[in-house]
Amino acid sequence: MVKPAHIKDLSAPRKKIAELVESQIFVYAITALIVTNAISLGFETDPEVSQAFGHYLGAFDFFVLIIFTIELSLKFYAYRFKFFFSSWNNFDFIIIAISWLPTAGFLSVLRAFRILRVLRLLSIVPQMRRVISALGHSIPGIMSILGVLSIIFYVSSVVVTKLFGYDHDPSMQAWFGSVGKSAYTLFQIMTLESWSMGIVRPTMDLYPLAWLFFVPFIILTSFAVLNLFIGIIVDALQIAQKDPRQEDVAKINNFTSEDTEKVINAINALQDTLEEMTVNKKR
Repeated sequence: MVKPAHIKDLSAPRKKIAELVESQIFVYAITALIVTNAISLGFETDPEVSQAFGHYLGAFDFFVLIIFTIELSLKFYAYRFKFFFSSWNNFDFIIIAISWLPTAGFLSVLRAFRILRVLRLLSIVPQMRRVISALGHSIPGIMSILGVLSIIFYVSSVVVTKLFGYDHDPSMQAWFGSVGKSAYTLFQIMTLESWSMGIVRPTMDLYPLAWLFFVPFIILTSFAVLNLFIGIIVDALQIAQKDPRQEDVAKINNFTSEDTEKVINAINALQDTLEEMTVNKKR
């Protein structure tokens, strides 16, 4: 149920189509089709299953693509070019457009991208949309942290290249022979992947005081800076939970003039009733 924003009026046929594609039953059916298609694409990767049922899986995949195309066509008919006012509709359109690209010759690699259709769940399930929205709000903070981390990495890469890169030991040359190699090695250390026995201890065999650099670097990057990512994302999720429900806001934004008139008439009727009750009470 992803509607373009600021739609005020629709003609009767288009309104019926819009109500159809936004109905819970239609959304549940599309969701089930997406999940089923993702499972079938997974089966295609199995040689035995693909050999036995490859024809049926291919036919089902084409059937799903047709259904998804019809769905988007109905939405476009209902909303016309306002269909593209919704970023989620644009997301769905791009995924389906990629699925229609030819998969022969040098474009055969695009067959692997058919699994991207499962990402449409992000645009259909409200809870998933809320998570993606929170991630979007956290991007400015994440970019700031990446900027700080980039500075730390560059300074540290220059330092370790100066300290260990001039050693003639092959391992030192492979790990710290240039700023680029040092940056990659420090990234491996930051992720704590084989950092001790694989890199730091061999370095300490040649430079016993090397721990004075590596221990603070790990504490600063792995246990401090990277945890800021989690903090920013959690904060964004909390803010998203406190925000008004997006569905309610969308309904308000998409009120037609007829809906507004009904609300005004209901309020006026309520006021008349209250005034009449007040007069009767005074009597």
